[in-house]
Amino acid sequence: MTGSRRLWGAQLARGEGEPRVCVVEPTGPLEDDPNVTDQRFPGNPTRSYRSLDPVRVVRELEDWPRHSDQSVRAMRAGLEEKRQAGTGEIID
Repeated sequence: MTGSRRLWGAQLARGEGEPRVCVVEPTGPLEDDPNVTDQRFPGNPTRSYRSLDPVRVVRELEDWPRHSDQSVRAMRAGLEEKRQAGTGEIID
């Protein structure tokens, strides 16, 4: 996953706490994430993966560039529009 996408994931996560970004390593097999691989980014250049196994947190990044509050609000509004329209599908 690219740096910008990781940051969006952290800032758009549900919950009330501060967003966190962690460096992790797999404890089991990985597979390409079908939500981005071979749909928008053929061949997985974003390095997006998923696993049924847990991941091990190696370290937490303390200093990372955050998107502006305005950008986060706009992204949340766009995601809500997709959810309402039924176009925000997550492939299991």
